[in-house]
Amino acid sequence: MPTPFTTTALDLTTGSRETVTDLTRACERFLDEAASGRDGLLNVFVPHATAGIAIIETGSGSDDDLLAALRTLLPADDRWHHRHGTPGHGRDHVLPALVPPHATLPVVGGRLELGTWQSVCLVDTNISNTNRQVRLSFLG
Repeated sequence: MPTPFTTTALDLTTGSRETVTDLTRACERFLDEAASGRDGLLNVFVPHATAGIAIIETGSGSDDDLLAALRTLLPADDRWHHRHGTPGHGRDHVLPALVPPHATLPVVGGRLELGTWQSVCLVDTNISNTNRQVRLSFLG
């Protein structure tokens, strides 16, 4: 009988620019083994103070629109009290208040239950830290 709780970590390199990285396929691959056709919940968590998890449409410009909106809301300038790292890095520490570091999603019959245009994405505006980890956990 499969374990009711299974977890794994994804190691990602996000590069030297702001990114929205689609994690949907990685989540589906994880569930193929972890869920074994069962119902449950998938928790996606990024253990970093400067990144978040978003459920958005990708590939149609929405990912670029999200980054543009974040640049407007959180400009990379010297207004931030948190000042180590690259100029404007303090804004990266505010990001998780707007794009939370986690998402919990329904799994039905071992399959991720997303809407037609929804994707699970890592949002990373911190160009100083290109190594990221994302933890996937299935409870079912």
